[in-house]
Amino acid sequence: MSAPAAPVASPADPTTLSGIPVKREYDERDLQGRDLLAELGRPGQFPFTRGLKSSGYRISPWTMRMFAGHKTAKETNERFKYLLAHGETGLSTAFDLPTLMGLDSDDPRSLGEVGREGVAVDSLADMEILFSGIDLAKVSTSMTINLPAPIVLCMYLAVARKQGVPFKRLRGTCQTDILKEYIAQNEYLYPPEPSMRLVLDAIEHCVREVPRFYPISISGYHIREAGADAVQELAFTLADGRDYVERLVKRGLAVDDFASQLSFFFDVHNDFFEEIAKLRAARSIWAKLMRGEFGAKREISWMLPMHCQTAGVSLTAQQPLNNLARVAFQAMAAALGGTQSLHTNSFDEALALPTDEAVMLALRTQQVLALETGITDTPDPFGGSYYLESLTAEVERRAVGLMTRVRELGGVIPALEKGFFHREIAETAYRFEIDLSAKRRRIVGVNLHETGHAPPPILKIDHAVERRQVRALKTLRRERDNGKVHAALGRLSEAASGPANLMPLILEAVEVYATVGEVTNALKDVFGEYPVFGA
Repeated sequence: MSAPAAPVASPADPTTLSGIPVKREYDERDLQGRDLLAELGRPGQFPFTRGLKSSGYRISPWTMRMFAGHKTAKETNERFKYLLAHGETGLSTAFDLPTLMGLDSDDPRSLGEVGREGVAVDSLADMEILFSGIDLAKVSTSMTINLPAPIVLCMYLAVARKQGVPFKRLRGTCQTDILKEYIAQNEYLYPPEPSMRLVLDAIEHCVREVPRFYPISISGYHIREAGADAVQELAFTLADGRDYVERLVKRGLAVDDFASQLSFFFDVHNDFFEEIAKLRAARSIWAKLMRGEFGAKREISWMLPMHCQTAGVSLTAQQPLNNLARVAFQAMAAALGGTQSLHTNSFDEALALPTDEAVMLALRTQQVLALETGITDTPDPFGGSYYLESLTAEVERRAVGLMTRVRELGGVIPALEKGFFHREIAETAYRFEIDLSAKRRRIVGVNLHETGHAPPPILKIDHAVERRQVRALKTLRRERDNGKVHAALGRLSEAASGPANLMPLILEAVEVYATVGEVTNALKDVFGEYPVFGA
């Protein structure tokens, strides 16, 4: 008797968030012809689909980072210490919008935004307060910032120097991924090429001076939050990564000298199995790319270390307590996908900056997962699953196809200039909204099971925060040695016209208390500005 035909997807079958059809049933026929051990290896083996370490989380769980930043450096320092005291294992710094845009708090364009979406950092004085009482030799610090990332990174190095901590002992990550700003978030200022120069300067400087620090976190998170699906997030992120590697190699750096200092940042959304598959596929694609295309020889150069964050865009202002459940299963997907570091969103973030109680619940979510559920007992517990292995292979196939399309367009920057990324993401976001309106996609409390419950109390930022920050900045400008500041900024502008690595000169400027805005403007005078896409 012949075996029954394998179930096939029909037009009525559901799909993942990326539109991948999901069959009713998966079995051994879906893996026919595949030798999974040869194809995937074991955990800790090339191509690392099953995880970077053979032990998984058995020895220690992922780093638990709670994104923190609000008001001034003093309040954020207090939040840092609060989280560290309750079991957080790594700091993650959120900066306010003016800082993200390279503006000082007293810039007219900063009005109404100081300290609202993160912490206001104008100068080294703020950075000193931000990490007061925190030994930088003992913590791993992530800083989510891009346009002025080299400036803020230099401020962090300056704080370490003041603490007497050698640069070689510093651990952490600075996001510094300017390509995804042009693709998704629009927090850029300079044209792409000088922006890329600053990114490469930061990476090169850290490779030589700060070897345990990740100077870049190549980020899919913001691409996903802008409306991309999982396949687009993966493809566009790894295409960006390939571009950075190509440029560093052209600078004369050996790939094995810098590859281990590249890190990645992914969103973890609502489609539980697709998100696990995406993270597994990310490691596989990158390992093959680094070994095959770039000829990396060291095993560590093939690895893709990642930080994950639960999906901010999935949080709802309606029935916000439902977000506790969403965050929990998204966090579990990140862990089952093999992340090295994780941030869990707070349930009230669709309303405002999170309260202490909400942050605590988000941290406790990670701790419950790590300590109570058993998911850390064995690496890659879904490895070999008919469904998950089929889905991982399909996500990888589709992502590689999109990466090939970017190459055919001439690379990331030519594809940007042709509007490719913006069109792709806009079309996906539009389709999702149409599906939501038609209830082909369902969100509990939004288009299904709606109720009229009032939202919980939220954290509010008083206007006095901005006034205090501006007063402190004006005092700094009066009391610092302005002759040294102007001289340092002049040397930086002069060097920006040539080929030198600018990091030592940025560090010199921030150490004499030049502000974020002043350093940004000194470079803008040389590099110029780039218009916002579509403007």
